[in-house]
Amino acid sequence: MSVHLLGGGALEPSDAPLYAPFLEESRAHARAGGRTVPRVAIVSIHPGGPERAEVLRRVLAAAGQVETAVTSSRGGEELSPGAIAGVDGILVGGGIVESVRAGLESLFDEIRGQVAAGVPYLGVSAGAMVAAVGALGGGTRVGGVTVCPEEPDESGEQLEVEAGIGLVDGSIDVHVAQRGTLSRLVAAVESGLIDSALGIDERTVLIAGDDGLRVEGSGSVWQVTRGSDGVVVSTIRA
Repeated sequence: MSVHLLGGGALEPSDAPLYAPFLEESRAHARAGGRTVPRVAIVSIHPGGPERAEVLRRVLAAAGQVETAVTSSRGGEELSPGAIAGVDGILVGGGIVESVRAGLESLFDEIRGQVAAGVPYLGVSAGAMVAAVGALGGGTRVGGVTVCPEEPDESGEQLEVEAGIGLVDGSIDVHVAQRGTLSRLVAAVESGLIDSALGIDERTVLIAGDDGLRVEGSGSVWQVTRGSDGVVVSTIRA
């Protein structure tokens, strides 16, 4: 099964086609277990609370018939393994990336085990970022230098990297074209903070499976790697 990484911005029922490949893999897993309707765990760690989880449930339901097990948290608490038990797919939504990572950390081993056993994973926005080996935080500075646009209320925090779930190599960033954060990835790789990264635009999904990488949606996936003379940037498009 595959790891699906969605770069954010796709939270309307009309965005259901971006969720459809994940749901189809969940359906295949359900059929292998003798069930006709897939059961998908939706984990939302977001300040918006249950309303944000409902947004995810609604867009997933627009992609096809599904049974959902929803876990909603505003952050600041560890989640029970029961949140993702006995499911055919795992969907982790967005939020404050540091909070999403902290809330999921106790489930990292369980998620890795389920994905290895054939359960597909879909990460949306922060849920995509924490899926990587190195989970980027929300900082906008590298080596004390501002490397991407800052929001007016941001204090210019350093970009930090913590251990992620480890479903894909390198690091993942999201909302890249929309928030102008490609420069952040370039600076992070150039400085040696990370070895490589994939940046995903909004309404764009990167699917990593046994056959390699493929992209669906309206944007690009940006590959940032080290080269012999600096940093190499290339794109993968649908």
